[in-house]
Amino acid sequence: MGWQDFQDDYNQPDTRWHKGPLNLLTDVPGITVGHQTVRLGKVQTGVTVIQPATGNVFREKLPAAMYVINGFGKSTGFMQVEELGTLETPIVLTNTLAVGTAYQALVRRLLAENPEIGISTGTVNPIVMECNDGQINAIRTLSVTEETIQQAFAACTETFAEGAVGAGTGMCCYDLKGGIGSASRQITFDGQTFTMGALVLSNFGSLEDLVINHRAIGKELKKVIQAEKKVEKGSIITILATDLPLDARQLKRLAKRTSVGITRTGSFIGNGSGEVSFAFSTANRVAHFAESAWSMRTVLAENLMDDCFRMTVSVVEEAVVSSLMHAQSTCDIHGKTVYSLSDALARL
Repeated sequence: MGWQDFQDDYNQPDTRWHKGPLNLLTDVPGITVGHQTVRLGKVQTGVTVIQPATGNVFREKLPAAMYVINGFGKSTGFMQVEELGTLETPIVLTNTLAVGTAYQALVRRLLAENPEIGISTGTVNPIVMECNDGQINAIRTLSVTEETIQQAFAACTETFAEGAVGAGTGMCCYDLKGGIGSASRQITFDGQTFTMGALVLSNFGSLEDLVINHRAIGKELKKVIQAEKKVEKGSIITILATDLPLDARQLKRLAKRTSVGITRTGSFIGNGSGEVSFAFSTANRVAHFAESAWSMRTVLAENLMDDCFRMTVSVVEEAVVSSLMHAQSTCDIHGKTVYSLSDALARL
């Protein structure tokens, strides 16, 4: 099977909605993404930063929700999001043992931007999420530094690479090379067009389970790719963003549906796997220092949520596949080849 044939077959247009112009998370206006990749010998890791909106996110927060599908993970900040339903910092993605470093770097950045934190107002709730890239990366070297995080911030833009870059540098997905994947969809309500985008950090699954475009391609690839049988202990972080006016409750409903998009690619969400979804809206920003006793907001009607659920499943499924499509073959820490999807298909 040719790689181009596979891409053409997968990329058939969906008549229910259009993809955004970039088909990336950043099609949602105001969002930027930056990577910093660290490669040195057996060190293959990095950082991906998501700036969720323009302006000061601490002072003008975003409605947000998170959903833990399977909680084998070390992310930070979820307790407050669950309680208050807001996002007040950028989001940092990295490897498991770099969470503390990323947290510290994010705190320093927010303190510099907001001199009132810890003095005339409370502290700050950094959102840092992770996957374990130890199959490919020499994770014990602790090679991600605060400078790495700041370099990722400096690289933030509307266009960004997918695959084995940033936080995705050392990740594996379905025993193939995984990493960063993204996609977007647009939908119209009452004559106004809105965008939903997804970004995933894919690091989960077994090759034999991989399904793309309803085709059990993993079973075919298993015949030509030697992938050892192992316990499922990977992870996937899913970031879902939209400019639809949704409240935290509605966003949590979307976050739950990301699991359907993930499982459409073949995952059964294993015992040792960490599946975490985080959803936010750039509409209806929430003032940290409210000037009025009342907060009036417009939200989407509940009977239109089915359209949003379908769109969520579609955009997440494509983001996972995109992480595979854009990755490149590499070697793990033992020198064994981890094939990209394109190189694996070339062996059929």
